[in-house]
Amino acid sequence: MRRRKKLTPVEAGLPSTGRRRTPGLRREEVAALAGVGLTWYTWFEQGRDIQVSESFLLKVAKALKLDDAECSHLFLLAHRRPPPPEAYQWPSVGPLIQTLLDDLVTRPAYVANLRWDIVAWNQMADDLFGFKGRAQPDRNMIRLIFADPAFRRRCPSWRDEAPKVLSQFRCDLASTPDDPAMLALVDEMKKLSADFRRWFEQPDMDLYARGIGTILDPDGTRRNFAHEMLTVDEYRHLKMVVYFQQS
Repeated sequence: MRRRKKLTPVEAGLPSTGRRRTPGLRREEVAALAGVGLTWYTWFEQGRDIQVSESFLLKVAKALKLDDAECSHLFLLAHRRPPPPEAYQWPSVGPLIQTLLDDLVTRPAYVANLRWDIVAWNQMADDLFGFKGRAQPDRNMIRLIFADPAFRRRCPSWRDEAPKVLSQFRCDLASTPDDPAMLALVDEMKKLSADFRRWFEQPDMDLYARGIGTILDPDGTRRNFAHEMLTVDEYRHLKMVVYFQQS
């Protein structure tokens, strides 16, 4: 209710109608913007004991222009759990996280979501992987490792290391086995890579990895890495992967 009263009609995308008694939105305006019933929305706002769907919550969140944190809070209040991964909007990171990435001037580092889409990175990571020059759908580590022949040629131990990466990805998939975006990526990769298809259908392996350990620089210099993962946002499943060069 506080958010509704703070959001102006213009901010919500409604035409200005001149002077109003209150600056915020009316309940009927939120219901109309969200495409939900006024009575149902009123009962929801009043805290009545009703069961609202995930779709209802997402529609209300978008109508009220909630950011990711506010949307997560709404789901926690209503469903006692955060929204499903990527269900709300394409994730991004705040300026402080980007500053932290940029401060790692000697180590490649990037932030990825549960689908392994790369949503932020530093200059060292861009030098290593070329994220900036890739279209958004192609900024995905699984796609890079299994469907980019040029990158594969830069990985001398690819056949040993790629199955470990896939094992880690399968662990992430297990946390959201019905997520359409995750399943779409799996289906696409099965078509693009025979190795992905074969290893994906094999029983679980014992070894896991967040990234490729040995990569050749564009000039052919061999670089060996260990990886560490830090949680950036547990509700949006954002993780920072940092590459530590080994001797």
